[in-house]
Amino acid sequence: SRAIGVVLSGTGSDGALGLKAIKAGGGITLAQDEETARYSGMPHAAVATGQVDLVLPPDGIAKELARIVRHPHLSPAVDRRKEPAALGAPEALQKIFFLLRQATGVDFSQYKQSTVERRIARRMIVHRLDSPGQYLKYLQKTPGEVLALFDDMLISVTGFFREPDTFDMLHERVLPEIFKDKGPESPIRIWVPGCATGEEPYSVAMALLEYMNQRGQHAPIQIFATDISETAIERARTGNYSDSIAGDVSEERLRRFFVRSGAGYQICKMVRDLCIFARQNVVKDPPFSNLDLLSCRNLLIYLGPSLQRRVIPTFHYALNPGGYLLLGRSETVGPFADLFSLIDREKKVPIYAKKMTATRLPPEMIRSEAVVVPEDFDRPVVARAVAQRDLERDVDRLLLRHYAPPGVIVNQDMEILHFRGQTGRFLEPASGAASLNLLKMARSGLAMDLRATIHEARKEHRSARKDGLHMAANGDSVTVNIEVHPLGEPHGDDTHFLVLFNEVVPTDAAPTGTPAKAAGKTAVRAEEAEVQRLRDELSQMKTTMQSIIEEHEATNEELRAANEEIQSANEELQSTNEELETAKEELQSSNEELTTLNVELENQNAEANRAIDDFNNLLRAVDIPVVLLDNELRIRRFTSPAVRQLNIRPADEGRPIGELKLGINVENLEEKTREVLRSLNTFKEDVPTKENRWYSLRIRPYRTADDRITGAVLALVDVTENRRVGEWLLAKSLAEGIVAAVRQPLLVLDAGLNVVMANKAFYRGFKANAGETEGRLVYELGDGQWDNPDLRRLLEEIIPRDAQFEGFEILHEFPRIGRKHFLLDARRLDQEKDLPSLILLGFSEIADA
Repeated sequence: SRAIGVVLSGTGSDGALGLKAIKAGGGITLAQDEETARYSGMPHAAVATGQVDLVLPPDGIAKELARIVRHPHLSPAVDRRKEPAALGAPEALQKIFFLLRQATGVDFSQYKQSTVERRIARRMIVHRLDSPGQYLKYLQKTPGEVLALFDDMLISVTGFFREPDTFDMLHERVLPEIFKDKGPESPIRIWVPGCATGEEPYSVAMALLEYMNQRGQHAPIQIFATDISETAIERARTGNYSDSIAGDVSEERLRRFFVRSGAGYQICKMVRDLCIFARQNVVKDPPFSNLDLLSCRNLLIYLGPSLQRRVIPTFHYALNPGGYLLLGRSETVGPFADLFSLIDREKKVPIYAKKMTATRLPPEMIRSEAVVVPEDFDRPVVARAVAQRDLERDVDRLLLRHYAPPGVIVNQDMEILHFRGQTGRFLEPASGAASLNLLKMARSGLAMDLRATIHEARKEHRSARKDGLHMAANGDSVTVNIEVHPLGEPHGDDTHFLVLFNEVVPTDAAPTGTPAKAAGKTAVRAEEAEVQRLRDELSQMKTTMQSIIEEHEATNEELRAANEEIQSANEELQSTNEELETAKEELQSSNEELTTLNVELENQNAEANRAIDDFNNLLRAVDIPVVLLDNELRIRRFTSPAVRQLNIRPADEGRPIGELKLGINVENLEEKTREVLRSLNTFKEDVPTKENRWYSLRIRPYRTADDRITGAVLALVDVTENRRVGEWLLAKSLAEGIVAAVRQPLLVLDAGLNVVMANKAFYRGFKANAGETEGRLVYELGDGQWDNPDLRRLLEEIIPRDAQFEGFEILHEFPRIGRKHFLLDARRLDQEKDLPSLILLGFSEIADA
């Protein structure tokens, strides 16, 4: 977190990954601006990653470095072990968390505090602020900084095939178990929460495809990839990555699963279609279910303990029985070893199998409602209220353990939902199939009275009580009082009952009189108590029987009414069945139509895919820079040559063309493009590049199939050679005109001393014609009069040595013109670049005295 990364002028994309790593660690990143960079490749690639904090000229970078190292939070005097406390008062942090929660719906107060506070301190350093109070005021005045802080909080550190031993274990142990019981139509369902920019779900998809290809197995695949950052999800959907992924992805996988896109790679359509991306907060949003595999790597390390206690049980609920959970190297399931087991304790690869425990309902998600806080924020922090509630809960637990009678909570079907206190003295498991039915678990002597008391409480919807019940417990007769309290709305479907058991402790009365009399009185008293008990039991039994009879009669009445309703419903069902038969025939007809329509749509889809493939192959095959713009002049697509000629990169998609520093010299490009969109005429102009080449810039409207204009097409055609040939032809025509106009005989020879052309004065003076002159070796003209060893030597040295000569004398008896005396002059003629040099040979006749 104390690192600072700077990328200066240079070619390629070096430094981009380094800045990304420094930013992930909480450091500061800077890059040189493209205006001052001699080579803008490296700064451009760094800025395109979105991981650069400041873009400055070199002198600005130097000043910023000097300021940053003097910042109080980077001072060596700060004890790093006490760094979070050095950030400021908790109240300031709570207010910052409130602003974040209000703007994004995400509560960072329960994330790992050290990471969160380092991120806030980093933003303070970037904006030259020394205290959290100053930064809080800056956040309140600058709404955009709240979103920037939110993006900074979400650390998207990921890569393809991270921790290769995890993928080896996935291939060897996990996937065979997942596919073992899967039919050909049963989908493989996978969830990747915290997917960042998509490398993890795409890696899992590639691993699945490789496994199925090796084993010859086939199954539908559904991969749900979610993240809290909409920006990361959008980038993951596009599937565009820089060429630096070649360090993590093998050449074979690059060929099979990627296509070359500009200066990087794009995930192929086959892999892309397997992944469904969506924004989701794993802490509070409902999870996916029926999953075979859940990969959540390096997300839990950023969550506080309370959030981990919510998230891990959610993962357990989301997985199928026998499903698997993948975590990062620094993560474990912590206190939830009862839910997951490590599949290989020797290798300690963090892959866990779901234990076959009772499936838990998903835990209550954290509510997203923001706490209402006044503008001045002058209220106690929420943590105090939470601590108060925890204290009250502990007190309730202590009172329940020592003073409250034991009891159970049952539903209307007498099923026990919750035990409170020690109920083992009154309830015991019944023999046979396991059951939590209260009446089956009640000890001997309680079942009938429990039924009657609950019936009374349900009927009157008020508390009911029965005292003096006798039951057998461990061979003894125990007296019990029971209470039943209804819970919930009267006569509702969700009415529950709290049943309390209170054991009556007998009190021994002191005997009076003589032992014999006392024993007699005790026996009489015991006999009377037994008679009274039997009378009470008989009375209670009569009451119970009466309630049962009333229940039975009420049930009979309900059954009669239900029977009449069933008969009426049966008649309606018969009528409905006839209607369904008619509807079935209509549905069969509609199904035929849908089948036909489906075939047509499949054909159209195939044609559309072929058209897309043709379009993509055409763009790759055409060696012409082409850029497609939308109506706002933002870049939509471009060909590979545009990367080289126009300095456009994959990360520039979506950026306005006016913001880019193109590799061509053209003025008012935006205005010219907008004029084309207004006039719908084609614009054409020759423009130069920095490498002294010329291109024909052509701007045309982008027309859709229904003749709508949705943008513009920029194309550059290399016309450098055409311009050179034109200039050469013009110069050649001019030279030929000059040569023809000269009255002195002239010959133009090539490097092999062949005659390229001769002027009219030559043909006139030597009585020759073009047929016997042009294209022939100069030594072969006439009767070989120019085949002179000295002349040959001089002519052959002109081009290699850039030599020339003047006044070379030739005296010869020419067959057609007689004896003549000539002086010969020769020099080299240089042409345009890439064209061979020529020799100009002139003849001057000397009159003999």
